Amino acid sequence: MKMEFGLREWKLSDAESIVPLANNEKIARNLRNTFPYPYTLDDAHLFISKSIHKNKRKLLNRAVVIDDLASGSISLLMQEDVSSKSGELGFWLGEPFWGKGIMTQAIKQVCENAFAESDVVRIYARPFSENQKARRTLEKAGFELEGVFRKSICKNGVIQDSCMYALTK
Repeated sequence: MKMEFGLREWKLSDAESIVPLANNEKIARNLRNTFPYPYTLDDAHLFISKSIHKNKRKLLNRAVVIDDLASGSISLLMQEDVSSKSGELGFWLGEPFWGKGIMTQAIKQVCENAFAESDVVRIYARPFSENQKARRTLEKAGFELEGVFRKSICKNGVIQDSCMYALTK
């Protein structure tokens, strides 16, 4: 069952709606350590402030909005130097909205826009290998598994593999 959602720039007023969703160990354990857990109102304010004041050519960061409330995040970080035609995709969504096709559609929308409006030719994501939900979401959005990076991450003291998924123009 697909739900209606929108993507928009972050607003400082979004902080209160994302804290109860982002303060979730199931989300934090599958994201980089820069995503704090517990997730506080101060964390939300800092994240949103950085998103608002970012270099818009280098980082696209959007709130995933459901029922007029920010309920997750999707970002595309443009790479530099010889990788300047590539962007790294990152995303999370509040647990109440999992399994409804929202993030798959959000990823498709962000990628279609990036390919149409920029010179990026490759968009990639590196989910942790055990994060089957993120991997499946990427696959449903058209991404292909390119490889596995063995013992490439350490999260909460545990060495894990990560996967390289990509979508090309």
